[in-house]
Amino acid sequence: MTTQKKGDLPKAVLVGIQLPGIDQAELQSSLQELTRLVTTLGYRVVGQVTQKRSSDRSALILGDGKMQDLARWTGGSGKVASLVDRKKSKAALKWEEERVEDGDVEEEIIEDEESASSEITEKADIVIVDCDLSPSQLRNLESATGVSVLDRTGVIIEIFSRHAKTKTARLQVEIARLTYVAPRMRETGGGDDREGGGGKGVGESALELDKRKIRDRIKELKTELSAISNEHEVRRARRSQEISVALVGYTNAGKSSLMRALTGSDILVADKLFATLDTTIRPLYPESRPKILISDTVGFIKKLPHDLVASFKSTLDEALHASLLLYVVDSSDPSFRTQLEVTQKVLGEVGATDVPHLLVLNKRDNLSDEEQASLAAEYPEAIAISTRNPEDLKRLREKVLSYFESDMVDEDLFIPYLVQGAIIGDIRARVRVLSESYNELGVTLKIRAPQKAVEHFQSQLKDLVKPRR
Repeated sequence: MTTQKKGDLPKAVLVGIQLPGIDQAELQSSLQELTRLVTTLGYRVVGQVTQKRSSDRSALILGDGKMQDLARWTGGSGKVASLVDRKKSKAALKWEEERVEDGDVEEEIIEDEESASSEITEKADIVIVDCDLSPSQLRNLESATGVSVLDRTGVIIEIFSRHAKTKTARLQVEIARLTYVAPRMRETGGGDDREGGGGKGVGESALELDKRKIRDRIKELKTELSAISNEHEVRRARRSQEISVALVGYTNAGKSSLMRALTGSDILVADKLFATLDTTIRPLYPESRPKILISDTVGFIKKLPHDLVASFKSTLDEALHASLLLYVVDSSDPSFRTQLEVTQKVLGEVGATDVPHLLVLNKRDNLSDEEQASLAAEYPEAIAISTRNPEDLKRLREKVLSYFESDMVDEDLFIPYLVQGAIIGDIRARVRVLSESYNELGVTLKIRAPQKAVEHFQSQLKDLVKPRR
């Protein structure tokens, strides 16, 4: 397999809009994140155009001057081509000629509130806008720039499409992709209508027919996904008696690295956004008693498309049903507080904000001692770790274990020798045995377990030793 050289990568120019209430630092942070998204998608960013605007609803997003700047990056005209070629009357042409002769036509002044765009050395193959675009805005920008245009949602959905491996993930992404594509479809082939058989008037146009096919396909996919989700619910119900911890957080916060460190499993770890789309579940290693299951979930991101959140609801339900959530943040990222807010917002959309949680300040090895001390004062209940430090991982493991043990009770269970084979293996597999003592009748196990588990084993013992008639 050949590796694509940097110079061979398609080139992208980014567009950022600074709306009221957004400061320059927030705008640049969002553009840096978009750069990482675009890089993950396989493009090389060669420049960017930004502008302060009161709204992002204008036909071209940008003002005339900045639109000309953007067009220089792509080689476009900077103007939207007219859908209808209207010939000017002789009177109109004569009037324009007279204005030019009289000097009434002023040279266009290009507005430039911000600093001018950097020197253009390479032409971009695509324009990527850091906000959602309406179908008409998308069409207008493509006309004015002469190249393809993607908005932020389109980029994220394309990344999800490429990274989806399992059937569940592929179904979820395809639903979101079709939902995104349907309103952005354009009439091709001249817009001819297709006559309905025997009916009066005109039948469906080609565009309408294609949109209907998409709606039908989305319905089929949702039915298929619902069947798979039911299977997941059955498996989740089987695990309902077990303790589970879900890792949640911003994409690339280090959840998969932490998952690998806590479970000893061969989980994909990549410095890419959305490298993990599927929920992976593994037991804590070395295995504890009672057993604790760790799950790694899809990462979140600012402006995560609502359709993707809806499509991945079955995956995010793993967080909803967890016994404990570990909010994993990259503490070396200056914007991690905003990222934490995004995590909490997305979890709120699936109703998981009330699940008990522990904040994990990851990547502390990238911080100075002063920065670590400052974070410790700001978040006294959090635990700061580096997945490269075995002592940090040991502290986190002990903190998780102590969290669950705080709600456990210590109880003695006497198990007669006659019934040991039926129950003692189950006890040792599911709860923590603190001590064992033997006499001529049986063994007494001192266990530490949730009250429900204790009651479950007490009930089993009563049934096993009950005299038979």
